[in-house]
Amino acid sequence: MPTQAYLLLSAALFCLGIFGALTRRNAIGVLVAIELMANAVNINLVAFSRVWGSLTGQVFTLFSLALTVSEVVIGLAIVILLYRAHQSVLTDSASEMKG
Repeated sequence: MPTQAYLLLSAALFCLGIFGALTRRNAIGVLVAIELMANAVNINLVAFSRVWGSLTGQVFTLFSLALTVSEVVIGLAIVILLYRAHQSVLTDSASEMKG
């Protein structure tokens, strides 16, 4: 499979992630969209790692996956706290928690 196919897939996933993050009102949907963007970046790293014949991109991808897992755990904890406070996971209710 040519590298352009991986890059087009990655660009499409990233664009879908941006669209989802900007249009969703549900906090869980926003987290999923951000996860989609992170996976698009990981596809780019692995594709360029394959092109250059180096394992550096794959190592960065492993570190990125570890960081993404911690991001999801913290994000879900915030969503649970948001639900406990407002009985809703809409991002509008999060803006009311400021002060």
